Amino acid sequence: MKAQFLDLQAAADFMGPGAVEINRYQTEITDIVRRRGVFGQRIKQVPATGHPSRFFEQTAIVSPAAADAFVDPRNIVAKVGSPTRVERSVPLKALVSQINYNLFDLEVGAQQSQFAFLQAKDLADAVEGLLRTHDVALWNGNDSSLTAPTSTQYFGAAAQIEGGGNTHTIANTESIVDGLKSVIAGMVANSVYEVRPTAIYANPVLLDLIDREMKAAYNVVLSTAEVQGGLRVKTLSTQAGELPLIPEWALGYTGTPGSGTASLPCYIVSEDLIDYHWLTDPTPRVFQLGLQGSLASQLVVVKFGAVVVKGAGYAHYEVKVTR
Repeated sequence: MKAQFLDLQAAADFMGPGAVEINRYQTEITDIVRRRGVFGQRIKQVPATGHPSRFFEQTAIVSPAAADAFVDPRNIVAKVGSPTRVERSVPLKALVSQINYNLFDLEVGAQQSQFAFLQAKDLADAVEGLLRTHDVALWNGNDSSLTAPTSTQYFGAAAQIEGGGNTHTIANTESIVDGLKSVIAGMVANSVYEVRPTAIYANPVLLDLIDREMKAAYNVVLSTAEVQGGLRVKTLSTQAGELPLIPEWALGYTGTPGSGTASLPCYIVSEDLIDYHWLTDPTPRVFQLGLQGSLASQLVVVKFGAVVVKGAGYAHYEVKVTR
């Protein structure tokens, strides 16, 4: 067997009198990879009551009709009534991710002392990666029922709101702003439920169209508000107050805006009525498994829980904008 040798010249950038230049790298790794979304950080986090997690929703109070409530003060006869409550439930789901560390590679990295932080960074990124998947599924999970699950994913908030039946379409020739304000006014005017929307979520492309419309039609620049972790967003004045227009990259759209056939959805939500039911811990947990024969360290990230949109049929609205 012939011995094979590598030419050092192949690993060096330059070799000359008094100089051998070899590859070196900056210790910081350029990283602007998108991680968490805003929606999952703004909705309520509550402990699950079990599997499924159960709760009651009140749909009516004791409110007799005028013909039954108003009587002769000298002949008082009351009609018996009772509040209306409905049992609801949400099945819990499991998210899991794994990362393995090779002992040899860890020790080489430690001895080089150039990227000593990588083990901690990659573990943190494994957790963030699971949360990113979680945030996307909060909106777009492909399950279709809270009572009879059809998938291991969440029943996404977008599908729950759409399933509630509150859907409005703003045609290509109609004003986006006027359409949104009209829908919100109708929600606030509900005589059965005290609806108070708290935010409008949409893809940044749709929010840009709203901003342009306000500038073109009224020469108005929308005011801003801080919503989460220093993120400032535009706000829209409505009958429910100043609602933040929150850009949500997880909400997609179809078609090409400007073609007249693109459909861009947005969601007017009452965030107080959207819960994430968690099991054991609201944040992902990391478990280290025993060493394999290869001495590779195995770490598994686990999260249990599910999202539920309470009052999907009256406290939230899906608005589809055609442009």
